[in-house]
Amino acid sequence: MAKARAVFFCSGCGFESTRWLGRCPQCAAWNTFDERPLAGAGGRATARAAVRASARGPIPLGANESTRVERVTTGLPEFDAVLGGGIVPGSLTLVGGPPGAGKSTLALQIAARLAETSTVVYVCGEESAAQVKLRAARLHVASDLLVFPETNLRAVLDQLDEIGPAALIVDSIQTVWLPESESYAGSVAQIRDCTQALVEFSKRTGCATFIVGHVTKDGAIAGPRLLEHLVDTVLYFEGENSGDYRILRAYKNRFGSIDEICVFGMHDDGLREIANPSELFLSHRGARPSGSCVVASIVGSRPVLVEVQALVGETAYGTPRRLANNVDPARLAMILAVLERRVGMHLGTQDVYASVAGGLRVSEPAADLGIALAIASSFRNIPLAPEAAAYGELGLSGELRQVSAANRRDAEARKLGYTTLYTPQNAPDIARAIALAFDR
Repeated sequence: MAKARAVFFCSGCGFESTRWLGRCPQCAAWNTFDERPLAGAGGRATARAAVRASARGPIPLGANESTRVERVTTGLPEFDAVLGGGIVPGSLTLVGGPPGAGKSTLALQIAARLAETSTVVYVCGEESAAQVKLRAARLHVASDLLVFPETNLRAVLDQLDEIGPAALIVDSIQTVWLPESESYAGSVAQIRDCTQALVEFSKRTGCATFIVGHVTKDGAIAGPRLLEHLVDTVLYFEGENSGDYRILRAYKNRFGSIDEICVFGMHDDGLREIANPSELFLSHRGARPSGSCVVASIVGSRPVLVEVQALVGETAYGTPRRLANNVDPARLAMILAVLERRVGMHLGTQDVYASVAGGLRVSEPAADLGIALAIASSFRNIPLAPEAAAYGELGLSGELRQVSAANRRDAEARKLGYTTLYTPQNAPDIARAIALAFDR
């Protein structure tokens, strides 16, 4: 009898190898390879024959019937906006985040709202039905939601074919398993096979599926990167979980734009949407201390005002420290070099700390001017005007470049009472912007 073949998969990134390796050549992780037997040649031949028998030939693009996608709203306007306007039937959405971020709470709230008008099944692999009921009572959720405490995904899918739900919640993908996949639950093989089975079920039946995913210690969603490629939408909770607010960001969306955010407030009865996140990310509207600047940023498709804070102090060691929180460290280093070379600020012996208040990460170049003004304010120990806001991209020669959606940034700032704006329209370079801001 021929010996059964086996392959090895990296549990960190899903890299496949015909032999065991101590270190993964793709993600450089040590001792992460797990063995998995391959299917026999006869099984592969049968599968290939079935694919050939069911495959259709290419057809002209114009011959395809155009269909209008009817989205389903959840009753949470901000969450629907992150999805692109609502839930698309047959879509697969991955909700990830660290422990305690509110993944299960959000999933139960969405399931309860959808269950008011359609059939929804909540597969709880981590909790029992009694635990889900206790959490539903705390959230004041009362609906016809169907709870399925089962981890065998094949048994779940067989039951769902009879029920025919409009939406499915799987909490979580690391706890379910398929009998035909010879591996343990949570492994690379099981996560990949279970996700593929859910994709096939969603596309075949038109059931909108939400799967909850854990994250690793490095902050990435646990399982192979293939998991994020298989799903249609990836939503991720970011920011600090110790506070009262949660930020849900779309990193991938086949049915809408990416980088949309939804801000929730965590309360005893669940997550509540924050309609105006600009007011949340800004501190009190009094006289600001030095080292603070309001930046008119664009997050996804909406303008959001955030507060950039900087602290500059003389270093106590030989090499000055440069620390950035929710700011790109590379752009911070570039801004410091421009300030020292083009403006004459001697920052080579100063420790510089930069942060965005509220936990929102700002990565667009339009925040360069706000970061530079915050650093200059802390270095000179002169606060900016309370009604001042800024935006603009900073070039290496010190010039300020135009950014997109300038009118929307101006309108959002003026709506919240910021009447003094430092922008590329009224300042050609960083030296002129600093002169306008501090030589008043």
